Amino acid sequence: MALGKLRLEKLYRNMVMIRRFEEVIEVYAANGTIPGFVHLSIGQEACQAGIVDALRKTDYKFPDHRGHGTIALCGTDPKLVMAEIFARDTGINGGRGGSMHINDIECRNMGFNGIQGSTMVTCLGTAFASVYKETDDVTAVFLGDGTLGEGTCHESLNMAATWKLPIIYCLLNNQYAISTHYTDSHPQKELKTWGEGYEIPSYRVDGNDVEAVIEIVEIAADRARKGEGPTLIEFLTYRWQGHFAGDPAAYRPEEEVKYWKDRDPIKLTRKILIEREGMSDESLKQIEEEIEADVQEMLRFSLESPSPDIKDAVTHTYVDREVEIR
Repeated sequence: MALGKLRLEKLYRNMVMIRRFEEVIEVYAANGTIPGFVHLSIGQEACQAGIVDALRKTDYKFPDHRGHGTIALCGTDPKLVMAEIFARDTGINGGRGGSMHINDIECRNMGFNGIQGSTMVTCLGTAFASVYKETDDVTAVFLGDGTLGEGTCHESLNMAATWKLPIIYCLLNNQYAISTHYTDSHPQKELKTWGEGYEIPSYRVDGNDVEAVIEIVEIAADRARKGEGPTLIEFLTYRWQGHFAGDPAAYRPEEEVKYWKDRDPIKLTRKILIEREGMSDESLKQIEEEIEADVQEMLRFSLESPSPDIKDAVTHTYVDREVEIR
C-alpha cells in the first residue's frame, strides 16, 4: 500500500514526535525526576503511529504498558500526557496515573493497568457496547508477545470470535517478554496462529513498515465495522531499550540489536519520502526541528507544573463518597 505524500509526511511527524518524546522521558526517568518504572517503545514507532492513524477518534483504544506514543497521538494535547508521566497536577489524570495508567476518555483511550492481560478482558466490554448500541465503533487492544502467556487471552479470543465482536488485537511482537525471547516461551514460529485457533482472521506484517501497518489495520477495521468480527495482527518489531528504562538488556546479542536498528522505522519512512515522494533532506530536517521545539515545550510545561496537592490524593477513589485522609 503506497500512501500519499501528505499522509506519509504526517506519519513521519508523528513517529519523530514519539521518538523524541520518549528520549526525553528516558533522560528524566534516569535522573529520578519521573517516579516509578517507565517502559519505552523506541523502535516501535511505526506500529503506534500507524495503528492510531488508521482508527477513528471514536474507536476505543486499550494501550499496553509501552503505550506513550499511542496515548500522545490519540489525545488532544500530548503535553498533558508528558505532564502526567512527570506526576504533575496538570497531567491528564492529575498526576495519578503515571507512565502506565493514563486514560483519556474524550478520545476513548481506555487506559492500561499493572495487571498483565487484563485489557484483553475489559476490551470485550467496549466491543460489546458497540454491538449493543448499534454503532460501528471498533475496539483496538494492544498487547505484547509476553501477554500471550496469560489465560485471559484465550478467554478473550474465544468470546470475541463467538460473538463476532469488533475487536482488533494488535500484537506488537517486539521479540522479548522482559528478558525471554518469544521463541523460548511459545511453540509457534508465528504468534498470529493464536487467532487462527479460534477461526479469527490473523496476519503477520512488518511492524516497522508504517504503510503495511496502516493497510492491515484498515482492513481489520473495515471487517469489524461490517459486523464480521475480530482480527488478530502480529506486528514484527523491536524495542531498542531494555524492558524498562535503566535495564542494560545484556541478554540480547549485539548483532541482533544492530539488525533491528538498521531497520529503524523512522529512517525507512524518511527514505520513502525522499526517494519516492521527492521531499528534500532540508524539508525533513525542518520537520524534525519543529518537532524538537514542540517536545521541548512539553518538557518545559511538565517541569514547571506543580505537583498534586496531598488533599486531592483520595479524590475519585469512590463515587459519591468522601474518603478521609489520615
